[in-house]
Amino acid sequence: MPRVKTGTVRRARHKKILKLAKGFYQGRRKHFRKAKEQIERSLVYAHRDRKQKKREFRKLWIIRINAAARLNGMNYSTFMNGVHKSGIELDRKILADMAMNDAAAFSAVAEASKAALAK
Repeated sequence: MPRVKTGTVRRARHKKILKLAKGFYQGRRKHFRKAKEQIERSLVYAHRDRKQKKREFRKLWIIRINAAARLNGMNYSTFMNGVHKSGIELDRKILADMAMNDAAAFSAVAEASKAALAK
């Protein structure tokens, strides 16, 4: 029985990896072994950073809310405590957007937060 060579299967596998490596630098896009190593590492980074992206955005929102709350005479923790006590159900993403784009609305939320804390 004649042996089977892996010509088309190997070529297809190599083409798939090299297509994913498009845009990489030097041998990492041209040589299969280097490209494969870099693709594996890149997929690990992609998986990790999908999780880190959520953390980084939450940090950014907190920084923006804190800055706007300080302009209204409060710090972040007392502002958020007042928001929860007043029953305002806005998340940090929306509050940060209000802080950046609609200072008047954020000031109204800050006043409601102060009023809830005064009770």
